[in-house]
Amino acid sequence: MVKEQAHTVSRYEQQLAELRDMMVAMGRLVTRQTEQAVAAVVEGDTEAGRAAQALDPQVDQLERDIETLAIRLLALRAPMAGDLREIVAAMKISGDLERIGDCAASVAKRALKVDAVPTDVPAGALRSMGRLVQENLRRAIDALDQRDSARAVEVWQSDAAVDELYTAMFRELVTYMMEDPRTIRSCTHLLFIAKNLERIGDHATNIAERVYYAATGEMLPTERPRGGASVR
Repeated sequence: MVKEQAHTVSRYEQQLAELRDMMVAMGRLVTRQTEQAVAAVVEGDTEAGRAAQALDPQVDQLERDIETLAIRLLALRAPMAGDLREIVAAMKISGDLERIGDCAASVAKRALKVDAVPTDVPAGALRSMGRLVQENLRRAIDALDQRDSARAVEVWQSDAAVDELYTAMFRELVTYMMEDPRTIRSCTHLLFIAKNLERIGDHATNIAERVYYAATGEMLPTERPRGGASVR
């Protein structure tokens, strides 16, 4: 009987480890997808844009696999305390990761339509925004991998900078379209791209909040740091 219980505990620990590995793998995948999407925009890399879109089915499948395993653990293992928080967080985080994948695919699709950031359209804020969003996403996944609550807080605090860049770019591009209607088509694509990048930043912040809760059992403040009068 003791041997059977030990086997059950060992199998449970293996399944928890499998869930963690799947989460990190999904996180790394959407990080790569986001990097490819940004490269398609700022470097005009059409191959990266197509690669970003091609990764979407893998991301979707990982979300389904994570949800299936998490539900099985909840139903059959009756986890408690920290394990329960981690499993519930995994289900929510996988949803955020799937949405990041969708946003990255959308960015890549838009990038292929404009081929690259037009040289006559000011896009410094877009480049900066792409770099910051990628950095925050990487840090969020590192926090997930290491269950690092301090790093999760750093990501949560960085969301304001993403908002500020999005607001600056929105205003700049709208002004540019008003001054030169010939840029409306390209600027409209860039506005959609910027909005999707801002959403990726929001989902990275969601992940950081869930990592923090799973690690500490406490919630970060409901009101997130915001950058200026962000455009919503």
